[in-house]
Amino acid sequence: MTEAVVAKDGHPFDEAVALDPVAEGVHTGHTHPAYTNMVGPFGGVTAAVLMRAVLADPRLLGEVLSLTVNYAAAVAEGPFEVTATPVRTNRSTQHWTVALTQGGAPVTTATVVTGLRRPTWSDSEAPMPAVPRADDVPVRPMPDFVAWARNYEMRYLEGPLPDADTGAHADSTTTLWVREQPSRTLDVPALAALCDVFYPRILRRKGTFVPAGTVSLTTYFHAPAETVRAQGNRPLLGTAKAGVFGGGYFDQSARLWSADGDLLASSHQLVYFKE
Repeated sequence: MTEAVVAKDGHPFDEAVALDPVAEGVHTGHTHPAYTNMVGPFGGVTAAVLMRAVLADPRLLGEVLSLTVNYAAAVAEGPFEVTATPVRTNRSTQHWTVALTQGGAPVTTATVVTGLRRPTWSDSEAPMPAVPRADDVPVRPMPDFVAWARNYEMRYLEGPLPDADTGAHADSTTTLWVREQPSRTLDVPALAALCDVFYPRILRRKGTFVPAGTVSLTTYFHAPAETVRAQGNRPLLGTAKAGVFGGGYFDQSARLWSADGDLLASSHQLVYFKE
C-alpha cells in the first residue's frame, strides 16, 4: 500500500509541505513561518517537502524506503519549485532524484528510494528502550526564538537542550518522547521531519551554543505506511547520539519508535559546526 497524499486542512505541517503541481514531476511550494529556523526553514520540514513531491507523483512505485537530503544552501523565505524525477524503475524498487530550486538555482537536492514491501522473515536488533511513560515526563519546550520547535511537544528523559548552567557533558545522547503540536495523525512525511528534531549533538557535548547546521541527512523507513498511521497522535520515543567530532564536522544518528515499540525510522546525518 502506498502512502496516500492527504491534505489535513488547517494544520501548520500540512500547510508547510503543500505543493501545487505545474507539470509532470514539477511542483511549486512556499516556506511557512511556523517552521522558521536560525537560517532558513527547519531541515526536517524541507525533507518532508521533497518526500511529498515523490508521494504525490502518479509514477510512484511502492513506499518510501530511504531519503537522503543534501542541504546545499539555506532556503530563502518565499516560493520555491520542486522537481522529482524517477531515474530508474525496477520490478520492486524505484530510484528518484529530487531538487528544490529558487530563482532557477538549486538549494536542496535529494535522492529517494521507494519499493514494494514483501512478506518475509523479520526481526529487530534495536529494541525500544525501557523508559517511563510519556505522561510521567514533563514537557520541556525549546527557547521561544526557535520557531519550528513550537510545533512539537518534547518530553526529555535525558539530554535536554543545554542552558547557561549545564556545562560540558561526556556523552552526547538525548532521549525524549515527542509528537506534533497541535496533535495530528502521523504519516510518513511527518515521520521524516521528526527524524530531524534532535538539536546538534555538539551542543550537548560542549554544554553551550555552537553554530551548527545539517549538511546531509539520510533516513531509513523501516515500517510500512499503515504501521506509521497506526501510531495516531501518540508520542514517539526518540534517541540520538553523535559518533565523531573533528575538522568542523560531526555525525549523529537517531532512532524513532512507535508507542507500540515498533522501530519506525532511523537516520544518520553529517553536521557542520564552527568554533
